[in-house]
Amino acid sequence: MIHEHGDTEGLSNRLNWLRAGVLGANDGIVSVAGIVMGVAGATDNRSTITIAGVAALVAGALSMATGEYVSVSTQRDAELALIEKESHDLERMPEEELDHLTSILEGKGLSPEVAREAAVQLTEKDVLRAHAEFEFGIDLDDVTNPWNAALASMVSFSIGAILPVLTILLPSPERFYVTAVAVAIALAITGAVSARLGYARRWPAVVRNVLGGVFAMGVTLLIGSLLGTRLG
Repeated sequence: MIHEHGDTEGLSNRLNWLRAGVLGANDGIVSVAGIVMGVAGATDNRSTITIAGVAALVAGALSMATGEYVSVSTQRDAELALIEKESHDLERMPEEELDHLTSILEGKGLSPEVAREAAVQLTEKDVLRAHAEFEFGIDLDDVTNPWNAALASMVSFSIGAILPVLTILLPSPERFYVTAVAVAIALAITGAVSARLGYARRWPAVVRNVLGGVFAMGVTLLIGSLLGTRLG
């Protein structure tokens, strides 16, 4: 069944910024937790820990936003280039393109006669849209937006990074354990969300995410403690 175009309008962009948001939050939690745990393992100076945490948050958020913008912009440029090339091909050789669309529809299970009739009707309605969708999987109204991904990544990274920065500054001697537990819970949530977005099994994703984050914090804490002891 061919769905109406409005049913999926904006889906690609929504999934794109959701993906960027989840990955940004996950990276913010893990990377900043590792940094503040390492610094806290080397020194008890709250000002030093705060400066390190805030610097890691700002630098990481800007880095994530820049990386997402560049990556998605490259994808967008490629999509627009394909659309432009297809538009030129449709102007120069419409019959060949009609035959190509017919063969694509046949490959999807339609009989030659039905495929030809469908190709003709799609061409009459919106030839460029039909070819962009069936040849390249591109929705003309839903070309990826790099700004959405960049903003989602920056904001989510910042939100994720705030958690370990706040917990590691707790005055109690158990702050390392509190930070580890809080980060593990947050990583479990982002792992479950990422699995849901990717239609994957939840628990393997959660376990991988939590173990990876805890391992990173443990290593940086150990390194920070060793450097603090030797350089202090």
